[in-house]
Amino acid sequence: MDWIDYNWVRAIHLIAVIAWMAGMLIYPRLLVYRLEAEGDERFESAMDKAANATRKIIVNPTMILTWAMGLLLIHLRWDYLQLQPWFWGKIALVLALSAFHGWLIGLGKTVARGERPIAPRKLRMLNEIPMIIAIFAVILVVVEPFTAT
Repeated sequence: MDWIDYNWVRAIHLIAVIAWMAGMLIYPRLLVYRLEAEGDERFESAMDKAANATRKIIVNPTMILTWAMGLLLIHLRWDYLQLQPWFWGKIALVLALSAFHGWLIGLGKTVARGERPIAPRKLRMLNEIPMIIAIFAVILVVVEPFTAT
């Protein structure tokens, strides 16, 4: 795989992560607005449309691209990465974020059917999870390798 430039793969991975995070921060907010609009059919419909577009255009595709480029990065540097404790911590965080992603998508579909399985306030608090995961993942990747030397 000498024809693959590691830095280009890393750049695409980072761009995908930024877009995924943006989507993961706005998608729950759209669900909160949908839940709070109970009874206002026009607003509920608008929020359903916005959440559906966000899911289809941003959240799902960028998660897939993030994973694809991340797996390629792992493949390209496996000999180094497999020995790095920060790497395994980051993998655990990405798995947690992916699980949260799946839960949110399921929640969005439930809310679009008119069900109210969660209080808006609780969802507002859960909306902080992607950012918390991102903070720890960035610290693991950026800080740990330099403190270990």
